[in-house]
This record gives sequence, structure tokens and C-alpha cells, in this order.
Amino acid sequence: MTSSTPPSAPPGAPYGANGGEPHPGRPHQAPPVAYPGTGAHLPVAGHQQGLAELHAVVNRIAANVEKVLVGKPEVVRIALVTLLAEGHLLVEDVPGVGKTSLAKALARSIDCSVSRIQFTPDLLPSDVTGVSIFDRRNNEFEFRPGPVFANIVVGDEINRASPKTQSALLECMEEHQVTVDGKSYGLDSPFMVIATQNPVEMEGTYALPEAQRDRFTARVSIGYPDPAAELAMVDEHAGHDVWADLTPVSDADQVRGLIATVRTVRMAQEVRRYAVEVVTATRRLSEIRLGASPRSTLHLVRAARAQAALAGRDFVVPDDLQAVAVPVLAHRLVLTPEAQASRRAPADLVRGLLQRVPVPQAGAVESQWPGQGRR
Repeated sequence: MTSSTPPSAPPGAPYGANGGEPHPGRPHQAPPVAYPGTGAHLPVAGHQQGLAELHAVVNRIAANVEKVLVGKPEVVRIALVTLLAEGHLLVEDVPGVGKTSLAKALARSIDCSVSRIQFTPDLLPSDVTGVSIFDRRNNEFEFRPGPVFANIVVGDEINRASPKTQSALLECMEEHQVTVDGKSYGLDSPFMVIATQNPVEMEGTYALPEAQRDRFTARVSIGYPDPAAELAMVDEHAGHDVWADLTPVSDADQVRGLIATVRTVRMAQEVRRYAVEVVTATRRLSEIRLGASPRSTLHLVRAARAQAALAGRDFVVPDDLQAVAVPVLAHRLVLTPEAQASRRAPADLVRGLLQRVPVPQAGAVESQWPGQGRR
């Protein structure tokens, strides 16, 4: 498999630092380009300026988050990709590795409305969405918004609540609205749910339904830090309160602008077809009982656009899809009992598919935008 751009920046380098330079032969000025799916025209020079701003803001947010979550740049990258892709992030791991810290640090790095929901077995759907209360003074019902009405919603230990309560997030995560007593209420943009969960094998947990998992754009596992990172964390956290120094480095308006920039990242027809083929291949595996949904194809494409923008490019290459395929697809796959008994991991199955599905050739991508294909 040919590699064109690194999936992420090397340690100590800005995010996507190795993929941001112009390709040889790319003109510095060009006529306005129509970007697929937007219907808008944006000069190439203006788009490059937008990518430069995206790089600066993303690096500030990443540096802020890494003050708290030490030694996990890949996890931070996926979190930022999910934010720019207008998606939702599921953080799954054992207690104490920094799941909630990642969610809180990302939320605090953006000056916007933030709410936190501690999911417990006795939590009700109305505790999440809000409830209508009868106002005796006006002799009518008044809606009291719940914590889901925020730009970033941190759901801590989501699988400790019952499936009934978990389902309260289904509508808002997919449609960015909440319906209570037959009336719909829109949610502000940006809107992102960052949920943490413990492994299903732990006591007091409920497995997330397939419909709930499918609404999360990506899932990450933080894992234990290496000894050097853990020592750095001890040195950093023991002397002072890192949360006291964590101040916003961006705001909601700026994030909306970055999301708009990511939407304009171009994707050749061959690369789109490659995304569809990768997702379709998950439905044909004998080890999988339920493959990835069409929604996952949309999430994969959006995440690939965000990954390309992080790499400083205004077009998507197959490597961008490969860099986000495992976090986007693995948690959606339901294995057969035989595959579970043999301890097959969905992430390994996705990696195997990436090795087998034919990758578009550079010429097919360059044919749509000459001089901007894979290097």
C-alpha cells in the first residue's frame, strides 16, 4: 500500500505539519473553485488562508488539552478531527486513564457553553433533555431546558444509565434538536457530545444499543501512558493545579468558521468510491454479524475531510481515510458469536480490510485536480 502523507504529525511538530506545504506545480493563484457538496465558490488563496487559521487554532487547542492528557497526541488528534467533522466522540477505557480529563480539557479550551451529565442508573430522560413545567402565573406550560442544551455536552460514564435514558441523546446527536411534548427545540452550533464509558464487562454497566453507538462519529481508547509520560504527568500535576491554568484558546464563532472551512475540502470521485468500498466490505466479512451503516460512510467522509484539513491540504487523499477508518468504523461492528469466542477485535478486522480493498491510484485523483494528487 503506497503511503503519501503521514496520518498525524510527528511528536513535537504541529498537527499535520508534514502535509501542509504546497505540491509542486500547484499555482499560487487560481480561478474560484466549486467545492462538491457546498454549492459555494471560494478562491484558492482564500481557502489556503482559512487552512492556515485552522492550523493555528488547532495547535492552540491541542497544546491546551495536552497540558492535562500527557503523552497521548493520537487521542487528541482524533478528538480534534471529530470536533471539526461536526461529530460526537466516545471515549472508552478503564477508570483512571483520563477519559473525563480529555472531555473536560477539550470543552474548557473553547469559550462556549458547556454542560456535564453524570450518568447514573436512576437518571431519567427528562434529566437530560429538559421538562415542561406548569406555570400557575401564566396558566401554561413552560419548557425548562436540560443540560443537553449546550455547545459541548460531556456525558460521564454514559453506560451506567439505563438504555431508556441513553436514548434521550439519539435525536439531539443526529438531528441537533430535542422534541418534548410534541414541540421541537433546536440546538446551537457547534454541538458535540463527548461521552465516556467503562468497558462493558465492568459491574453496573449497560451496553450501548447499536443505534446509540452508530451516532458517535469516532471511538478512542486512551490506554495507559508509557513510563516517561506518566513521570511527566506526575511532575506536572503534583506541583500545581493544571485546571487552574487551563483557559479558553478559541470560541464558538471561531470553531464554526473552522467547521465551514473543513466542509469546503474537496474529495475526488475515486476517493469517495474508495470510502464506500471500505464500508461495504465490512458487511461482507464472515466474522461480522452487523456491518457499518450508510451513516458511517458519511461520518468517514467528514472525518477524512477534517484529517486532510489538519494536514494542511484542501483535498482528501486515501491516506486520510485510512488514518480515521479504525476510530470511525470499529465501534459500529457487531461480531458473530464465533468471532467473539475467538477474541477477534473489530479494529483488527478494519485494518485487515484496509490492506485488501484496492486503493485509488494517484492518477485517478490527479485527473480531477491536476498537480494536487498523492505525492
